[in-house]
Amino acid sequence: MNTEPLRLRLLNDYEVVVAGLRAMLEPFDDRVRVVEEDIRSISGRRVDLTLYDTFGRTLDEQRNLGELVADPATGTVVVYAWNAREAATEGDGEASGVEYLDKSLPAAELVASLERIAGRGGAPGAAAPRERPAAVRLAEPQSSWPGREEGLSVREAEVVALITQGHTNPEIAASLYLSLNSLKSYIRSAYRKMGVERRSQAVRWGIEHGMLPPRKGEH
Repeated sequence: MNTEPLRLRLLNDYEVVVAGLRAMLEPFDDRVRVVEEDIRSISGRRVDLTLYDTFGRTLDEQRNLGELVADPATGTVVVYAWNAREAATEGDGEASGVEYLDKSLPAAELVASLERIAGRGGAPGAAAPRERPAAVRLAEPQSSWPGREEGLSVREAEVVALITQGHTNPEIAASLYLSLNSLKSYIRSAYRKMGVERRSQAVRWGIEHGMLPPRKGEH
């Protein structure tokens, strides 16, 4: 039986998101060890699993994981998303070999799910996200995100990040698996906290508060 910790890569466009994931997993480093932290780029060090956080990612980016999956150094790609069941359906995870885990999972359950995906325990398929009451599924994850210090919830921050990148409301709603009415509610609450009224003001606020991911190759 393999008792070595799983070797894990964290992948997201935002440094604060990657740092938050690392901090969340640190208490479990005897079971899952973060050995790579990538902001957009992919390194050559081989890992068992790559945890792909969807914060700030459009639906098209979430679907187009072929290059990442094809890289033998990435191990199994695990998409870490809200509404993981919907993400798996949209992304055709079974066909691509990508696994999906929901951000509502507490840290201990996330680690156990990663172990099951890697074949370190649990029954086959046990890592699939369970149905949870809406109030539990929308609980804040034990991580971090841009705008958290300014009072934005993670869902509000995801919305503002995509607004800052120039995406339309229908594009954002599709990427976050939200209805347009729910999206507008998040926008209104985020704007109140940000002290803005118009989209152009929100974009400027987002740029000033780290909501725009670095260009490829920049850190």
